[in-house]
Amino acid sequence: MRYRTCLLVLACTAATAAHAQDPNLARNLAATCANCHGTNGKSVGANESLAGEPKEKILRKLQEFRSGEKPATIMKQIASGYTDAQLDMIATYYAAQN
Repeated sequence: MRYRTCLLVLACTAATAAHAQDPNLARNLAATCANCHGTNGKSVGANESLAGEPKEKILRKLQEFRSGEKPATIMKQIASGYTDAQLDMIATYYAAQN
């Protein structure tokens, strides 16, 4: 059991180090959202734009989708694929877009 715990800690540490080394990680994570919410969060379709929205609002919605509190068709599956830290990076990225 300790061996598994050590492996998990090492994997998490390596993932955190990789995140710190990639200055484009937030942008790359957010790129998945472009399919529905437009490039850099500027929607040209029926879905809402994310660019410039307050970080707290975006993060709250993502967490509500993930928990199932906010009804959705696909967003629950998408939001569930990210860690809390990754969702935070995505929300921060979109909040900084103009």
